[in-house]
Amino acid sequence: MLKIDNLHARVEGDAGVVEILKGLSLGVPAGEVHAIMGPNGSGKSTLSHIIAGRDDYEVTAGSVNLSGEEILDLDPNERAAKGVFLSFQHPMEIPGVATMNFIRTALNAQRKARGEAEVSAADFLRLIREKTKLVGLTDEKLKRPFNVGFSGGEKKRMEMLQMAIFEPRFCIMDETDSGLDIDALKMVGDVVNSLRGPDRGFLVITHYQRLLEHIRPDHVHVLAGGRIVKSGGPELAAELEKSGYDQFIEAA
Repeated sequence: MLKIDNLHARVEGDAGVVEILKGLSLGVPAGEVHAIMGPNGSGKSTLSHIIAGRDDYEVTAGSVNLSGEEILDLDPNERAAKGVFLSFQHPMEIPGVATMNFIRTALNAQRKARGEAEVSAADFLRLIREKTKLVGLTDEKLKRPFNVGFSGGEKKRMEMLQMAIFEPRFCIMDETDSGLDIDALKMVGDVVNSLRGPDRGFLVITHYQRLLEHIRPDHVHVLAGGRIVKSGGPELAAELEKSGYDQFIEAA
């Protein structure tokens, strides 16, 4: 499904060019959920943005392959059409753009790029009402401009609504659990578990074990110093919760 090989990437900041990813390699087979944990500044969000196609970062070596196709040369919209979905750590607001129109336009743009028929207004209305119940958003929220006036938790619910509607092939969740209460964490788990299947993969980026209590990962990886320094089963998340990341920072 997703294969990352020897990925190096850097970004230019106020202090000059900083290398963030330093030879990261990772494989996520179809049908599996992999979690990435690690300290602040280790490169977790950088990795998610590079896979999705954000152009702030310069990839200096390595490859990112999705289902046998190299995607680093594709634009973000082309990657989305291939089935890449990124749930943002800090979802943006888009004043003046109606939520329903935004989501339907995005859905139909992806379908058109794949050569599929567009979803009619009536079918889309039925679909979004069904998925809105799953994520716990009200019809009133759908009538607002996109994410405008939403709380942080409501914005994350809107991210999960889009993921449930788009049904992407590969889902990247960049600290979706940040700022969520217990009920919202369960909702995220419900959405992910409803989408799990043999033809879909997930990369869940998180600091804490609490989300992984609702989304049982197949594998957990520790990212430190710009590369994967340890991998294991779900029990690794519990170990990290107890011992922290210091030992891995020193190793990196």
